[in-house]
Amino acid sequence: MAENGKTQEECSGNCATCSSAQKEACDSPQKGLPPKAKIDVEHVILVLSGKGGVGKTTVSVNLASALAKTGKSVGLLDLDIHGPNVPKMVGAEGQKLMVMGDKIEPIRVTGTLSVVSMEFLLPDADTPVIWRGPMKMSAIKQFLEDVNWGPLDYLVVDLPPGTGDEALTIVQLAPNIEGAVIVTTPQEVSTMDSKKAANFVEKLDLPVLGVIENMSGLICPDCGKEIEIFGKGGGEKAAQELGVPFLGAIPIDPEVRKAGDEGRPFINLRADSPSWKAIDTVMENLVKLVEG
Repeated sequence: MAENGKTQEECSGNCATCSSAQKEACDSPQKGLPPKAKIDVEHVILVLSGKGGVGKTTVSVNLASALAKTGKSVGLLDLDIHGPNVPKMVGAEGQKLMVMGDKIEPIRVTGTLSVVSMEFLLPDADTPVIWRGPMKMSAIKQFLEDVNWGPLDYLVVDLPPGTGDEALTIVQLAPNIEGAVIVTTPQEVSTMDSKKAANFVEKLDLPVLGVIENMSGLICPDCGKEIEIFGKGGGEKAAQELGVPFLGAIPIDPEVRKAGDEGRPFINLRADSPSWKAIDTVMENLVKLVEG
């Protein structure tokens, strides 16, 4: 903190003679943080989960694709640096990022959806990324600032499970973050971790935009009866306990899994299924919260 007009380096650490404004600036969460990356984006949405295996990337891919289908310009940033799966799910596996002039060109999946992932920089999909925090921070800054995203309505950020370096870094660097979406499955072991993720987001002074319950029951393809494989309603209950919106429930659907394996976002395929309607409802609820 600058003491009586002194620079931070000259400050003795004694705040007794500082004004209220100076003390407030000293306590600001922005103290010592890097400047925001220069990227032209209206809304940044973070997609988190407290644990792996809840279908977070599937939700991110279909959410970004659903937004792009409405004509919005959307970027999908895969920040699961150690386990990038977005390229597989959007049908861009094996592609490489190219540099044009002084900018990196993202992979254009459709006319309104662009993707960047660590996998596009690896020799092959089986190559592990063995990096510590500073290297990941540098890569994330490049993915934001050095990529020719163009003007974006939305940037959907698929984060790795948990509350590590990637989440902290994107919060520091990305402008116009609207908040975070927490993905969970219905069972208690998952909702417990989703609450940790929500508390993590709030400690970073960001709003939790809502909770999505993925793998919420299974509709039997033969009889049409709903089977509660992992239970049902846990995500909604967690949202109520956290005091945040419940964005919707997405059922288990073999067709969603198949679409991801084939590199075709499910939201682009079948508008006649309960899963399609569920994903579309989640997107609409999120847009209402963000855009009012």
